Amino acid sequence: MFNRILVAVDGSRTSLKALDKAIELQKLIPAAEIFILCVYKHHSLFEASLSIGRPDDMDIPDKVLSQYAKDVVNHAKELAVEHGATKVRGFVKAGRPSKVIVRFAKEKEVDLIVVGTKGTNSDKDGMFLGSVSHRVASNAKCPVLVV
Repeated sequence: MFNRILVAVDGSRTSLKALDKAIELQKLIPAAEIFILCVYKHHSLFEASLSIGRPDDMDIPDKVLSQYAKDVVNHAKELAVEHGATKVRGFVKAGRPSKVIVRFAKEKEVDLIVVGTKGTNSDKDGMFLGSVSHRVASNAKCPVLVV
């Protein structure tokens, strides 16, 4: 049924709910593997140079965002193991989140993508789905569970 479950996390409450749902599914299908993916938006050096205020020790934005994404994935992996997940792998990628999630799912031959309804970038506009979950659900070639 679902042997490879991809969970997209961004540190938001809804992405952690999606992780919980993936763990529940893995408990029903012990052979299933959970892939935890955090995608950060790539920033070029040109974009960084446009900043009005530049501290002397300014890091390249990609470096900071990449580290944050790694921290999010590591935290999600720890939570997954604490809640009984067995086969868990973490990944960090740069790019447009919806495109990267769909491409990653195809490359890894994922059977199910689990995403939260809204992530850290969504505002309280009253819409049911955030833009990333909407695009993933619209473009993925496998089933998508929106939590």
